[in-house]
This record gives sequence, C-alpha cells and structure tokens, in this order.
Amino acid sequence: MMGPVERLLSISARLYEHLSTIPDGDDREEFIEKIDVLLDERGAIIEELKQSGKSLDGHQLNKHLQKLDRDIQERLQKVMTVIKTDMKTLQQSKKTEQQYLNPYSSVRVMDGMYYDGKK
Repeated sequence: MMGPVERLLSISARLYEHLSTIPDGDDREEFIEKIDVLLDERGAIIEELKQSGKSLDGHQLNKHLQKLDRDIQERLQKVMTVIKTDMKTLQQSKKTEQQYLNPYSSVRVMDGMYYDGKK
C-alpha cells in the first residue's frame, strides 16, 4: 500500500500527464472536469499530510514533487490562457451576431417626434 507522499506523487504525475494536451470543442468540458477531480484528490492528500504533521522537507521525493508542482502550475496557466482566449472569442462572436441581427440597436431614435430648430 502506498503512503500519502507516494499517492501525492502518483496523482500529481497523472495530473501533469493529463495537462499535456488541451483538447478542442466538446472534449474540453470533460477535460476540465477531470482536472477538477484530480486537483480535489491532490488537495485532499495534501490536507491529510498537513493534518498528520508529516513534513516533506526530508523526504527523498520532495525535490521531484516540487518540480512536478511547478510544471503543473505552468500547464494550468496555459489551460487558463486558452480558455480565456476562447471566452473572448465567443463573446466577440455573440456581439457581432447581435449587431448583424439588429444593426440599429445602438442608434437611439425617438420615433414620431419632430423638433423644429427654427423659431
């Protein structure tokens, strides 16, 4: 049976591997859900380690875990950037579609009123 440190390493490695490719389209929702599950599992193990009072400082896998953690954070940042870009593109396309469907929506006209500027 694996100890908490080995389980942390295993889940971190799975998360790192999962983050290696970012899918497009419909697969992205499942991809993000899997990230969420792995992060939850990882967080639970880290909390377990904190509760038990065990420190990773002297552990032989500590350096490997730290490097893996940095790499995971970099890959998560890339995923966030891709998702933000997709959201901006989606918002822009919605705005463009609205302008196409109703080109006069931004024009304020008081129909039926006529103001004569002459006195």
